[in-house]
Amino acid sequence: MSRSDSDQLLLDAEADVRPTPQGAAARRALLAHPVVLLIGIVLASLNMRAALASVSPLVSEIGEAFGLSSTGSSLVTSVPVLFLGVGAMVAPWLGRRYGTERVLFAALLLLAVGIVVRVLPSLPGLYGGSLLIGTAIALLNVLMPGLIKRDFPDRAAAMTSVYTGAMIAGATVAAAASVPLERAFGDNWQASLAFWSLLAVVAAVAWLPQVLIARGRTGHEVRVAPAPGRAKSVWRSPLAWQVTFFMGLQSLWSYVLIAWMPTIFTDHGMSRSGAGVVFAFNNLIQIAGAFGVPLLAGRMRGQRPLIVLVTSLVATGYVGLMVAPVAGAWLWSAVLGVGQGGAVGLALTLIVLRSGDAVTAARLSGMAQTVGYLLAAVGPLAAGAVYEATGSWTLSIALMLGVCAAALVVGLFAARDLKV
Repeated sequence: MSRSDSDQLLLDAEADVRPTPQGAAARRALLAHPVVLLIGIVLASLNMRAALASVSPLVSEIGEAFGLSSTGSSLVTSVPVLFLGVGAMVAPWLGRRYGTERVLFAALLLLAVGIVVRVLPSLPGLYGGSLLIGTAIALLNVLMPGLIKRDFPDRAAAMTSVYTGAMIAGATVAAAASVPLERAFGDNWQASLAFWSLLAVVAAVAWLPQVLIARGRTGHEVRVAPAPGRAKSVWRSPLAWQVTFFMGLQSLWSYVLIAWMPTIFTDHGMSRSGAGVVFAFNNLIQIAGAFGVPLLAGRMRGQRPLIVLVTSLVATGYVGLMVAPVAGAWLWSAVLGVGQGGAVGLALTLIVLRSGDAVTAARLSGMAQTVGYLLAAVGPLAAGAVYEATGSWTLSIALMLGVCAAALVVGLFAARDLKV
C-alpha cells in the first residue's frame, strides 16, 4: 500500500469524529447512556490482549503438538502482532464506511471466531486463526482512541487509563488461567485457548446497544461530514513519527515478553505452572502503570520524566532476566510490569495529547499502530530465532536493551508539549 493510499485511509477516520447536524440527535442519545458506553468500552478492552496472553504459558505444548521449532512457535505470537499492523491500515476506512460502533461490534465477533479457528487441529488453522485475532484486535486498538477523544473530549486521559487498565487486566486473567484451564479440561490446551472466545462474545453482546443507539431514530447510521479541504498528512509530521516509533518500540519489548517470558523462566529451571503464575503477576502489576501513568501524563505539559521512568524500569527488568531470572523472578516481573503498563498507557495517551482534535487523534492512531505493530511483530520472531541460533537468551535480552535505549531517545522527542 502506498503512502498516499494510507493517507486516504487515515483521512477517512474523520467519518467517526465530526458529527453532522443530522447525527446530533443520535449522538446525544449515545452520550445519554454513559454507563452502557463505559461497560462496552471496558468489556471490549478486556479482549485487546487476552487472546494473546493466553497463548504464552502454552507455547511449549503448542510447539510439541505441531512439531514446531522455537522460530515456528514464535510465529503463534508474531502473526497476530503482524496483523495488528496490517489491520490498522484498514481500520479508519472501515470506521468511515460502517461507523465506529458497528466495526467494534464486528471486531469482537471476528475475535471470537479467530480464537476458535486457532485451536483447529491443523497448522493452517493455528496461523489462520492468529491472523483473524490480530486483525480483530487491530480494529479495536485503532478505533478506541478516536472514540474516546470524540465522546470524552474533556476526560480523554482518564478514559485512556480506564481502557488501558482493562486491557491489561484481561491479559492478566488470561495468563493466570491458561494452565489451570488446561488441567481443568483434561490437559487439553485447545479447550483452554478456545475458552476465551466466550469473553469476546460477551463483549459483543454488551456492545450491541451502542450499534443500535448510534443508528438514531431514523434507522440510518450516524454519518460524519468530511472536513473541508485536505489537512496536512500526519505521515509528513516529524512529531507523528516520534509518537509512532515510541509506540512501536514499547510494543516490541512488550510482545517479546508476552511471547517468551514464561519460556525464559522454564529454561532456567522453573516449573511451567510457576512460570505461568509469575507471568500473570507481571500482567497484574502492569495495571498499576497502565492506570497511573496516563493520569500523570494528562496533568503534565510535557511527559519527558515519564518517558525516562518507564524505559528505565523496563531496561532494569530485562537486565534482571539476564543475570538472575529465577532467583529474582518476582522482582523483575514487578519492575517490568510497572514499566510495560506505564509505557503502553503513555504511548496511547501521547496519541491523544499530541492531537489537537479527534480527527487528528484517529489519523495519528492509525499511523502509530500501523507502523508500530508492524515493527513490533519483528520482536518475538527475532528473539526466538536468536535463541534458537545461540541456545541462550542472553543475546536476545541484550537486543531488547538496545530497543529500550532507542525508545528513550525517540520518546523524549515525542513527549514535548507540541501538537501534530
